[in-house]
Amino acid sequence: MSLWLVLIVIPLLFGLYAQMRVSSVYNKNLQIQSRGHITGAEAADAVMRHAGITDVEIVEVQGKLTDHYDPVHKRLALSSDNYHGTSLAALGVAAHESGHAIQQKVGYAMMGVRQTLMPAVQIAAPVTYFVMGIGIFFIGSIFGGLMLKLGIAALLVMTVFQLVTLPVEFDASRRAKVQLPELGIIDRDELPGVSETLDAAALTYLAAFVASLGNLLYLLTLLNGGRRND
Repeated sequence: MSLWLVLIVIPLLFGLYAQMRVSSVYNKNLQIQSRGHITGAEAADAVMRHAGITDVEIVEVQGKLTDHYDPVHKRLALSSDNYHGTSLAALGVAAHESGHAIQQKVGYAMMGVRQTLMPAVQIAAPVTYFVMGIGIFFIGSIFGGLMLKLGIAALLVMTVFQLVTLPVEFDASRRAKVQLPELGIIDRDELPGVSETLDAAALTYLAAFVASLGNLLYLLTLLNGGRRND
């Protein structure tokens, strides 16, 4: 089995599976309404207030699964389905994003590391695959080797960021699974639908890391092969 298949194609297929899985699970649990009929926005507010957080703005954003927490502006953004919705999926996503706000409040170390890496990622992300492409195309030349090294450096930043993201996202989901039943937002027997949604979302972060690592290892083998040919 070639390295290209192991390091590039298989991670790519894993990523496609993860995307299909999260879409399928989210859509399924979006149709299952919680008994308490609490909206995602209300759930997010309740989870944060229980943690003593009162300075985070909860806003509605357009799109599907565009939910995120902005630690710089202390803004929790929920897509329309999750902001207004009372489904198990909406509550799970809302509580997950609230988990990030709690991480910031308690000084969760890995979240701090991720934020520190963010400026470097914003520089590396747009140029990574462009530079890599040039490096691969001109492989064997001095210019190609230089471009390949720049691509590897940028991809290394992306891979470390993806690795650090894993515990941040897993911890936020763990907090959501604890807080929702403890605060009475959902009943215990409703938790599996929430867990299924959050676990499927977590798979996408794992797939992103695997893909990034696979690309990095593949480029390193190309660079090493090019050096042997010199």
